[in-house]
Amino acid sequence: MTAMHEAFQDLQRFRVNVEEHVATVTMQAPPVNAQDRLFREEIVRVFDTLNDLPEVRAIVLTGDGRAFSAGADLRERPNLAEVPGAYPRHNRLVRASFDAVLECGKPVIAAVNGAAIGAGCVLALCCDILIVSENAFLAMTEVDVGLAGGVRHVLRFFGQSDARLMIYTAKRITGPELLRMNAASACVAPEALLPEALGIARQIAAKSPLAVQAAKRSFGLTEEMPLRDGYRYEQTQTVALSRTEDTREAQRAFAEKRRPTFNGR
Repeated sequence: MTAMHEAFQDLQRFRVNVEEHVATVTMQAPPVNAQDRLFREEIVRVFDTLNDLPEVRAIVLTGDGRAFSAGADLRERPNLAEVPGAYPRHNRLVRASFDAVLECGKPVIAAVNGAAIGAGCVLALCCDILIVSENAFLAMTEVDVGLAGGVRHVLRFFGQSDARLMIYTAKRITGPELLRMNAASACVAPEALLPEALGIARQIAAKSPLAVQAAKRSFGLTEEMPLRDGYRYEQTQTVALSRTEDTREAQRAFAEKRRPTFNGR
């Protein structure tokens, strides 16, 4: 049994398939892919594993059924404040579940097939690229249950006014609206969603994996940097990449007008 199969064989909340250097990660926690403790533990394991698998160069995250993820499983929440240490442990795992996606070294495409609410919305926004179906929507509904959260993640994809409207009113932002607001890269019919996301993932997987991963690091690290410091960092990435076999192969292939073959070195 391969290391990949060992890592994924006993998953209960997820299904993982790898083909052509693309991993498809499907949430399967019916009926609406709510996020409980096991969900969060497994998503950390899945994305940490995919991060380290050289055969994986891009990832698509989607949901089974009618929802992407309807958010946190609130059945776990009522007694947290009453048990000393329970909330810090809960919050630490929640952060880890989002960080596993956000910090994964491989680009992650969210194929948002339906409702992405609360923690489900944040999970989608932790991905690099959003592809949404026409019947999908994003919503931050914390205010409806007397809570607040997700502001920083929402601000990564939405402007100040739209982010505040979304957080303060729990407004649903539909697939076509997400495209119009430039929060999503494409809005397609439900049956076209996964093919669209996989097509983009295969385009990414065909590029130099070292260069793509360097670009993702640059997005993550330069987001809060001043322009000059951010560009300096990117130049250090370019210098390091120029010494790799993959970059030399890419440049030879470009000159010879052929498709490059990358080995991740």
